[in-house]
Amino acid sequence: METHEARIKRMTMRSWRRGIKEMDLILGPYADAYIARMDEDALSLFDTLLEQNDQDLLAMILGQQETLPQFAKLLAEVEKFARGRLAKS
Repeated sequence: METHEARIKRMTMRSWRRGIKEMDLILGPYADAYIARMDEDALSLFDTLLEQNDQDLLAMILGQQETLPQFAKLLAEVEKFARGRLAKS
């Protein structure tokens, strides 16, 4: 069975090692900032999000595709975080 620490490490690495660079740059920093503070339900949802296709996730974040209902709140948070990072640069 996977320990909590191993799960966090796996999910963080998976956030940074996506199929497309754009998603690395969106999900990686978000994971670095929030994953250690997530409760079990949030971790499970984020883990499920990490299983999704990058092209679909990017299209949802950019508003080019309807967001799956189970991810709506999480992707809104991810998008807000990513836009905030861009505004600072």
